[in-house]
Amino acid sequence: MKRVRALLDSWVFLGSAALVLPFIVIGVFSPQLLGSLGERALATVTRLFGWLFLSGVNILVLCCILVALSPWGRIRLGREGEMPEYSRFSWLAMLFSAGMGIGLVFWSIAEPLYHFSSPPRGEAGTVLAARQALSIFCYHWGIHAWAVYVAVGLPMAFFQFRRGLPATVSGCFAGRADGDGPRERQGGEGRKSLLLIAIDILAVWATVMGVVTSLGLGAMQINKGLAISYGIEANAFNSGAIIAVITLLFIVSAASGVNRGIKVLSQFNVLLLILLLLLFLVFGPFAFLAKSLGLALVDYVRNLVPLSTTLALFDNEKWTSDWTIFYWAWWIAWAPFVGGFIAAISRGRTVREFILYVMVLPALVSFVFATALGGTAMHMQLFDNVGLVDTVGQSIEAALFETLRHLPGFQVTTILANLLIVSFFITSADSATLVIAMFTTGGRATSSASGNRPLILFWGVVLGALACVLVASGGVKALQTASILGALPFLFVMFGLFGNLVRELIREQRGRG
Repeated sequence: MKRVRALLDSWVFLGSAALVLPFIVIGVFSPQLLGSLGERALATVTRLFGWLFLSGVNILVLCCILVALSPWGRIRLGREGEMPEYSRFSWLAMLFSAGMGIGLVFWSIAEPLYHFSSPPRGEAGTVLAARQALSIFCYHWGIHAWAVYVAVGLPMAFFQFRRGLPATVSGCFAGRADGDGPRERQGGEGRKSLLLIAIDILAVWATVMGVVTSLGLGAMQINKGLAISYGIEANAFNSGAIIAVITLLFIVSAASGVNRGIKVLSQFNVLLLILLLLLFLVFGPFAFLAKSLGLALVDYVRNLVPLSTTLALFDNEKWTSDWTIFYWAWWIAWAPFVGGFIAAISRGRTVREFILYVMVLPALVSFVFATALGGTAMHMQLFDNVGLVDTVGQSIEAALFETLRHLPGFQVTTILANLLIVSFFITSADSATLVIAMFTTGGRATSSASGNRPLILFWGVVLGALACVLVASGGVKALQTASILGALPFLFVMFGLFGNLVRELIREQRGRG
């Protein structure tokens, strides 16, 4: 414990815990009250700040593209000539598993089916509605999502590996070192201003709220899969039991560190994802899926600018609030942890490589995966009279398993699907606990997991407990509310992060000249 106290940034830790723990207490004693407060807060935030989420994320996308295409793209995140720490496959596997994970498995069928049955514009249940549904999914899971991660991860990687500053969000605001090379980190929580402490607290707050959204969704989906496969009742109690069991697993994984736990699990995730994808490509309507993917990509590129330059997508304000604003807030809430984690594994990459790989490749994988799964489900609905739309209307978390039920080998494929969800669950959660531990120790606990095991245990239990109370207080709606409330204050921090990065890149380029 002495070692933990030596590492701990007490103000950030206590401030973060003071924000998060009351939600758990209220949720335990009065889940209805927590759900009611959440609904009111969600309505207020989306009404007053929806425009800010939409315009803010668009600005970040544009900034990322401009930096990648500029001469700054050649700058290395580390010493000149330093080689990357991880192979490209391991690097991409880890960033993809942390950045999408459970959410992709949950929404890849549910979202296209929802837009197919209730489109923001046009007639429902048609081939054109199916085409529009996939293009909407691509928009929500495309470069906008990953640009949000870049906007946090790139500044953290630059200031950590290029300037030698602490591996925290506040470290990007703490000044710069002379010269081009990294310098030794200088600890000492007493030197941090109140503003820097507040920035790290907001980063922890956003991370917790964003991650518990995915953990809750994943647990509900696993519970529904077990109900469909084995008759285990799908309810809040069983979802909570699933969260408790998997919380123990991801704490063990996080305590083993990046190289042994998260790296291996991330590669395992990718292999499982490929197996599930191949299952749909082999047994699904391959020609329909190939055509659908091509059309979705064309529509995505063609509609990217029009959709990005309006505050009411498809002239439908309510739909925009329910879907796009939620997604942008969800990505922002995930940004501190995903950005911090991607930064930690990106030493030796160039700025251009970081931006282009992070923004483009995971998005393409998401497009292919969702087209295979969501396209198969919509084909079943369109041409085989399978009532999947009714399934989504009654229980959105049942979409994947009801679709698998109509493909060969259901007893085997449902095991594969549950294993993938659990694996993504563990990877996302243990990545988050490591990053939160990093933020609450002033960046001084990044090189080894052994010193922060008590912190990992604490934050792992907090994530699991909060996910449980949110599932009990309102299910999907409560989880969506958590992500939006966690994202709003951190959006302002993100603008400051990217502004500081651009300032330092300008100085770096002048120094080279």
